[in-house]
Amino acid sequence: MTRRLSLAMGGSLGLRAKRCLRHRPRDAMREAGIKESGRGMDILERRRTLLLVVLAVAAWGVVFIVAKARRASASEELQHRWQIAEGKFWEAASESVEDVTVTDFSEGTRGRCPEGMVEVQGHALTEGWGYADEVEVLQGSTCEDWIGHKSGERCARFNRERWLALSRGIRSAPMHFCVDRFEYPNRRGAYPWIMATWNEARGICAREGKRLCTEAEWTFACEGEEGVPYPYGYARDAEACVIDRPHRDVDEAALFPRDTEHTLVEIDHLWQGEPSGSRPRCRSPFGVYDMTGNVDEWTTSVVVGERPSILKGGYWGPVRTRCRPSTRAHGETFAYYQIGFRCCSDPP
Repeated sequence: MTRRLSLAMGGSLGLRAKRCLRHRPRDAMREAGIKESGRGMDILERRRTLLLVVLAVAAWGVVFIVAKARRASASEELQHRWQIAEGKFWEAASESVEDVTVTDFSEGTRGRCPEGMVEVQGHALTEGWGYADEVEVLQGSTCEDWIGHKSGERCARFNRERWLALSRGIRSAPMHFCVDRFEYPNRRGAYPWIMATWNEARGICAREGKRLCTEAEWTFACEGEEGVPYPYGYARDAEACVIDRPHRDVDEAALFPRDTEHTLVEIDHLWQGEPSGSRPRCRSPFGVYDMTGNVDEWTTSVVVGERPSILKGGYWGPVRTRCRPSTRAHGETFAYYQIGFRCCSDPP
């Protein structure tokens, strides 16, 4: 059906193009580059122009058919079952979701925080935030093996002894807060919500009596008092967290508006995430899961005068996915296929 419709559209456009050229006034034809010869027009020149128009329309039709055929085929073979929340937030359907009281009991990290949250308390490395994060730069100097040709992107292994020696001179300050154990909707076994803007994520946290984490809180919950590069330690491990999966080409036009079948097909094509808590080793020193990889997470900037919308943690692709780095290029209304969030709150 899709192929027939596409062909029909291409054919009708070609026919309309011919008719338009056939009935144009002379002045319009001159502007279109069709020459007159004596009392009539140059027939050869006219036919050549018509042929170029028809070929152009046919080429457009081929591109249209290929794109539509790809989506039609994909829609028949979706790799996941999907559900949409509030008409805009996508979530892969889960087979089973653990009850939050069971998780709280088994993890033993709730402390005095509300259910489903982890109590974080200690002294955080606080020297530098934003583009000029001195801690991140200093930590980068202890990398022993950069992956690929771009130094500063992905590090296979950091030198722990060197880092501990360097970090002794970094200022620290006490921090105490509560953070969601998993990415929103914050349930073990549930897939994270995606396609939320910073404004929307902030609103969802607020209606639950919480707030978006600041980037400082998020970083401390990930790296702990020692300031580890990865939530699980010093050596990058694609088995520990959902990271380093191959990049897939994105058709950005298909992602918006967010509630269409085109969006569903494109997200299904791009999706490489996993249910929250499915990687036991992707757990920070405080017991917070999936802080690096799986999906990017919105946080709030602590830099005065800067846009508030900061992304932390990276996603499943071949990106930095460490505790310290941040992405600071997107505004409060930006949404994308790999962006989620988690919430924080003040301790009771």
